[in-house]
Order: sequence, then C-alpha cells, then structure tokens
Amino acid sequence: MGSLQRFHVGPRLSETAVHNGTVYLAGQVPDDLSKDIKGQTAEVLGMVERLLKEAGSDKSRILMAQIFLKDISEIGAMNEVWDAWIPVGNTPPRATVQALMAKDGYRIEIVVTAAQL
Repeated sequence: MGSLQRFHVGPRLSETAVHNGTVYLAGQVPDDLSKDIKGQTAEVLGMVERLLKEAGSDKSRILMAQIFLKDISEIGAMNEVWDAWIPVGNTPPRATVQALMAKDGYRIEIVVTAAQL
C-alpha cells in the first residue's frame, strides 16, 4: 500500500503529497503579479524550495519539472533564473510550454515531482 502524507490541504487541492518517498507539488504560482517573468520565476522557485524542504526533499532531488508560461517568448529570461537556481549536475527532465493561465497576471506556473532525501 505505502504511506501517504498531505501538506497544506485545502478544499480543492493539497500543496504537497508524499507517497512512498516521492514528493508531488501542486502547480506553484506567484503572489506578486506586478513582477516581470524573472521576478515571478524567482518567487515561484522559492515556494518550490520551501515546500520540498517541508516534505523532506530539496531542489537537487527533483525528478521532473513542468513549467507553464503565459508567453513562451519569455523562456530565455525564465531560463536565466532557473539556470542560476538549479544545482549544477542535478538538472531534472523538464517540459516548458505556453499555456493559458488561471488568473490574469500569472506569467508562470511550475509543477515539480521530487524524491525525498
């Protein structure tokens, strides 16, 4: 069966679920919608890092990342922030696509799956 733990459980979703040593994060979006793509990316990656730590993991243990951008032409600026954040030698498989966002002002949403430490 395996263990299952949820963090920050709400009526619609949990921010994190951990099952058998794998950490699943819900899509993380920025709080400050006035920021440009670099600012929103940095904010969201900070959220990812905090949630991974809370679940007993870290960014070096990311198994897969899915990145949704409102405007794919901003991928270069987003990649600058991502490349500075992700540990060298631990770059995970990743998909990046352009997508409609759930709220005006969101420029990015990131979904991560990671292994526990």
